[in-house]
This record gives sequence, C-alpha cells and structure tokens, in this order.
Amino acid sequence: MNVEGVRSGKSLSEVNASIDASGSRGWRKLLAFMGPAYLVSVGYMDPGNWATDIAGGSQFGYALIWVLLMSNIMALLLQSLSARLGVVRQLDLAQASRKSYPPVVNFCLWLLAEVAIAACDLAEVLGMAIGLQLLFGLPLIWGVSLTVLDTLLLLLLQSYGMRKIEAFIIALVVIIGGAFLVEMILAKPEMGELVKGFIPTLPNEQALYIAIGIIGATVMPHNLYLHSSLVQTRRIDNSEKGVWQAIKYNFIDSAIALNAAFFVNSAILVLAASTFFKAGLFEVSDIQNAHQLLAPLIGSNLAPILFGIALVAAGQSSTITGTLAGQIVMEGYLNLRIAPWLRRLITRLIAIIPAYVVILVYGEGKTGELLVFSQVVLSLQLGFAIIPLIHFNSDKEKMGVFVIKPWLQIAAWLIAFVIVSLNVKLVVQEITGWLQAAGENSWMIWTFVMPVCVGAMMLLIYITVKPIIDSQSQEKSAKIPHGTAVLLEPITKPVYSRIAICVDFSNMDSLAIASAIAQGGKQANYVLLHIVETAGAMVYGSEIDDHESMEDQNALHNYANQLQAQGYTAQVRIGYGNPRRRIPQLVKAFDADLLVMGAHGHKFFKDLILGATVDTVRHRVSIPVFIVREKI
Repeated sequence: MNVEGVRSGKSLSEVNASIDASGSRGWRKLLAFMGPAYLVSVGYMDPGNWATDIAGGSQFGYALIWVLLMSNIMALLLQSLSARLGVVRQLDLAQASRKSYPPVVNFCLWLLAEVAIAACDLAEVLGMAIGLQLLFGLPLIWGVSLTVLDTLLLLLLQSYGMRKIEAFIIALVVIIGGAFLVEMILAKPEMGELVKGFIPTLPNEQALYIAIGIIGATVMPHNLYLHSSLVQTRRIDNSEKGVWQAIKYNFIDSAIALNAAFFVNSAILVLAASTFFKAGLFEVSDIQNAHQLLAPLIGSNLAPILFGIALVAAGQSSTITGTLAGQIVMEGYLNLRIAPWLRRLITRLIAIIPAYVVILVYGEGKTGELLVFSQVVLSLQLGFAIIPLIHFNSDKEKMGVFVIKPWLQIAAWLIAFVIVSLNVKLVVQEITGWLQAAGENSWMIWTFVMPVCVGAMMLLIYITVKPIIDSQSQEKSAKIPHGTAVLLEPITKPVYSRIAICVDFSNMDSLAIASAIAQGGKQANYVLLHIVETAGAMVYGSEIDDHESMEDQNALHNYANQLQAQGYTAQVRIGYGNPRRRIPQLVKAFDADLLVMGAHGHKFFKDLILGATVDTVRHRVSIPVFIVREKI
C-alpha cells in the first residue's frame, strides 16, 4: 500500500536508478554503464544526417569529411559534459536551467528545445516514410501517415525496463553499421582522396550551408538533454571515488558509441563521393535518388536493399530517443508532466504537418531539401543548449571537485564560439538573400524576421552573461517537476474526519474499507462511492433504472449497513457515467479530507484503452489520495 502524491525528484523518474552499477568490477562494471550513449548516438545517424552527408559527398566529394570528424570531436566533448552534469548533480540539463534562469527565459529555452525536437522528428518521419517507400513501394504520403503508429513502440519497450530499450537500440545500431560496412566494401573508395578530405577546406558558400547542416545533424541539442538524464538510470556509489568512476565509464561509453556514429556518417558521405561525385552526379541530395543510383553505379542489387533497411532502422531508433528528450525538456523547463503516449503523439503530429505540406504542395522531389533544412534548424538551436551546459560544468560551487579543468572549459567555449559564429554567418547570408529576392516586399522581412533574430541574439547573450554575473550568488531555489526536500515539522498523526472510499464490488473493497477505517477510526464520517459505468448510465445518467444500477445500489447500501452495525458513521453516494469525472465531483460534494481508492495494477494496454482512473482522479482532487493494492 502507498499514499499517492509524494513525487520523485528525479529526471525520467520511471527508470531513474533502475540499473545497479555500484557493485560491479572490471568488464562487468563497464557493461553496466554501457547503454545511455548508444541511445544518444542514434541521433547522430538519423535520416537527417543521411541527407546532409549525401548532399556533401555528391557535391564536394571527400572534401567535407573533415567536418564530420570535427563534429564528432565536438559531440564527444559536449556529450561527456552532459553526462558529467547528470552524474554529479543528478539533474538533467533542463532541470539545471530551470534552477538557474528566470521563468520567462526558461520558457523561451523550452520553445527552442521543442523546435529542435520537432525538426529532428521531421527528419525521422521523412526518413521512415522514404525507407518504407524504397523497400515496399509505399507512397510517401502513406508512409508519413503510418509513422504515427510508432508512438506505441516506446510505451511497449518502457514496460519491459530500460535495459530492453537499450538492447533494442543497440540492435538497430548494429544493423545500420553492418549495412554500411558492406556498402563501403562494394563502393571501393579512393583512399588517397579520402585522406585529403581530412584537410579543412570550404569550396564555396553552398559548402558552408552543407557544413552547418552536417554540424546540426551531428551535434544535436536534444541529445544534450537526453544524455544528462539517461546516465541517471545507473545506480552508482555516491562517494567521490564512485562518482569519478561513473564519469570515466560514461566517457568510455560515449567514445565507443559516438565513434560508431562517426563511422556510419563517414560511410554515407564516402559512399556518395565514391559513386555520385565520381560519376559527375553532383546534384544528388535526395535519398530516393541515391537509392536508385546505387545499384547501377556499384554494380550490385544488394546495395540499395541494405540502404533501405538501414534507413528504416535509423528512423525507428531515432524516434524513440526523440520521445524521451521531449519528456525531459517539458518536465524540466515547464514543471509539466503529461502521459508519454500523448507527448509522443503531439510531437509526431507537429512533425507530420510540414511533411504533408511539402509532399502535397511541392511534390516528393523536395523532401531532400526539407531534410537538409531541418538539420540547419537544429544547428541554429545548438548555442542555446551548449552555453548553459558549459556554465553548469564550470560552476565550482555546484560541481565541487568534479568541475571541469580550465583547458576543457577553453575547448568547450571554443566549440561554442565556432558553432555560434557559423550560425550567425549563415543567418546573415540567408537574410541578405531574402532581402534581395523580396524587392519591394522586403518590409515583411524587416517586420517579421528581423525581430525574431534580434530577440534570439539577445537571449543568447543573456544566458551567456547571467551565470558569470551571478557566479558568486547562491543558486536560487526552484521547484522541479517532482518536488524537492523540505524542512520537516514535528511529525504527528494526521487527523481525517471525512473520508471517501471508492468501491467497485471486487476483492479490493475489503482492503480499501479497512485501510480507510485505520486512518479515521470511529470518530470519522465515511462515504462509500460507486460509479455505474454501463452504456445506459453514460447516456441517461441518474435517470437510468436498469438491472445493474439497481444491483449496485443494493450492494452499496449493504456495505454501509455492515459498517453502521459495527458502530461507524457511513453513508453512500452513487454516480453515473465516467468515473474519472464523477469521482472528483462526489468527493468535493462530500467535502472529504481523504480519498481511499483501490489500484488494480493495470499495465500498458489496459491503461491505454480503459484509462488510468486512479492517476486522473488524483490530479482532479485537492486532498490526499490513499492508494491500496493487494500484495502480489
């Protein structure tokens, strides 16, 4: 039995500290920590990466492979900072931001994080739809519509625990990596030209646009939120030695996983360079075109099949991590928690709308450009996640002995400067082009676009400067979604005088009534509540007079009579229709100060179909809710 209402103060509380990594040694300890970085790494090889890698390889050959290497180094450093924040402070990036910035700033940062997640999800929607089209000939618009159904996949996996999610993701990563290993062997790249590609060069302004897209596709802002939360799924030794070990093993996990992602991205760019660029096909940026041309250029029908399989695996794996990231940023920034399936559905629907518009208005041929654009949008959000992350890891007061070294701070700020500078250059370049193209209508850009850009720049400056100004002040207290520790007053037994008890004429009734009496004794007034849920009751309410309603009324009075015979003051109330609405109404009408309910332990599909009555009711009443459950 437990009293509902006391919430955990942890990120992703459903799986927080669910995996014990404190007692293992050697290889077993490393294996215990392996997992979070693989969930993060799938964001580095999602369909958005494919579009930018194919565009870069087909237009510029091997010339931009250095951008992938630079992006991977950036990603490794930033993800290690994200993991460190989660391990040391037991806060995810969104929670730490909420404790450091004012509500208005946090709301703006949340909006930007949501834009990044929606842009990422757009790439996953298109990637899945394109993969289904390539493998099964399914029209793209149908494939986009079918992606709504994978909303349920994460819920199914979560019901089996975090390790099962990690195993599923790792299996998909192996499929993607194996497919491209075979593709690389078939493509036979020119090794001399490939090595030259590691020398930094930018042939023209279009190369800059593609390079920024590659950075945005590789270093994803939502992954920084995700990683800082996922590392908290490990239960560690909280001593100084134990925390240092956790930081070390999480870095190893990140290095292995992100190098796997680097291999996949490099393989895609090299594949495009050694086939399309070599054949003079410089304008191949669509995944569909790349798939069609692989067989004749490589000389094997296996290549396009592997390409399609890997694309579906990449899209499906990324959609899971996007859901978790969305949950983290919403809870961390807004102090708001909603059902995971609803959170997933909202994100997916937001991503589907632009996909529908582009396909229906401009045709399937424009999806490649939309994919590249989504990755540029991701890159534009990076500064708003990276800068707070660096500040939090550089805070000596909060991080203690685990604060990052000066050389690491310099490297992190250098990365932030490079990313922000490239983004500013891109924005100036794009707006200048828009103004020239708009002509007499340029006032629209000055009116609508420029204020947004100025506001974003001011926000970026604010989050950069404020922690420096406040570095000597105490971090303000902020309520996180699940509450925090408070000073305990002298503890006395709570006195309940008006207790409501929900009964449903099952074997739970006896336990619920006994638990209620244990709280109030013979001094309290009790009301027995029951809701008639028949089809007739849903339509006619209290006017219904069917057999089941009469039987329920008789049974309810039977309980009351038994209690009265034992010296308790008891009355009955019967409602009709939806229990999630009627129970709170009856509780308030009785002016109860405690509600006792029985939990039946429904799992997954029953809760999804029938609805979780207990969870809904407790949010609609303002009194303690006592949940009782039979021992299993």
